[in-house]
Amino acid sequence: MDAVKDAVFRALRAVKYPGYSRDIVSFGLVHGVLVEGTTARIGLVIGHLPPAVQQAIGQAVTSAALAVPGVEQVSLQVGKPAQPPAQAGGAPQREPVAGLRHIVAVASGKGGVGKSTVAVNLAVALAQQGLRVGLVDADIHGPNLPRMLGLQSLPELEGGRLQPAVAYGVKVMSMAFLARDGSPVIWRGPMIDKAIRQFFHDVDWGELDMMIVDLPPGTGDAQLSLVQRIPLDGAVIVSTPQGVAWDDALKGLKMFQQMRVPVLGLIENMSYFDCPNCGQHHDIFGSGGAQAEAEKLGLPVLAALPLDPAVRVGGDEGRPAVLDPASRVGQAMRQAARGLSAALAVVAPGLAPA
Repeated sequence: MDAVKDAVFRALRAVKYPGYSRDIVSFGLVHGVLVEGTTARIGLVIGHLPPAVQQAIGQAVTSAALAVPGVEQVSLQVGKPAQPPAQAGGAPQREPVAGLRHIVAVASGKGGVGKSTVAVNLAVALAQQGLRVGLVDADIHGPNLPRMLGLQSLPELEGGRLQPAVAYGVKVMSMAFLARDGSPVIWRGPMIDKAIRQFFHDVDWGELDMMIVDLPPGTGDAQLSLVQRIPLDGAVIVSTPQGVAWDDALKGLKMFQQMRVPVLGLIENMSYFDCPNCGQHHDIFGSGGAQAEAEKLGLPVLAALPLDPAVRVGGDEGRPAVLDPASRVGQAMRQAARGLSAALAVVAPGLAPA
């Protein structure tokens, strides 16, 4: 039976989500497969999708399973995405943020992997798609996003409310705007929790299609405050190819899974280096890490970003690489933005991918 079960699962990887080139397994829509005799029982997490999409997926799944030798009947069990676990009395509750349609965290368990660079370029790429985009720098102790976007200060208050800075079509809020003269922020958990709540509820964001949240490394106070306080639609995990980096990144990924936040995909940064002088290809930090982890987890690799000195220059000078139409990194980031929009359209319908 295990052989038939495996064959059914492989067959489901060929079933595409209607209108997309990605399969329903990589979208996380297959909850499980059980084979009893000649009957394949398949759990589908599609109850939140439009009826026509549910019907199309159900028919395609049934046809794919019946084509597997040994399967004569198919039973579909349709459900909705799991809700976050009930929180104990006195625990923080998630508070909807007015005007924000979708909120996505960019995270990694390890520092120095280029997570903030990815968050900035991803936000600008989404704005290039025509979406109304915001960017929150939730790294309270090490905020870098204003410099990476060429921003110096916030606009004047309006109606007593903070106004976000704007660069390249993206609205931005960061502790770097509020900590004067680069002074260090020496805060414990409760203050970090308060700051993150204020970034969402006390800032006049207006109406946004997408909010990207750049998290600090690890699984500490900022991460916990975000997943407990803010209704996240999903998370993107960033790492370099190095095994040590993926060890830490997977801890961050598991945190989101435990808190019932969908992981929308993986982005591998500094994936390779193509020497402009000799033309040779170098896998400086190893190769295949993201793809190997993605296959284990049933998640898509949204992008594999090359190591490019122009990215560092752009970050220091406040001009993200995605602004250069000829940049290989920019092209990969635009691909990642399209993949993110597509994944989000499945787990949280309402955002039409470009």
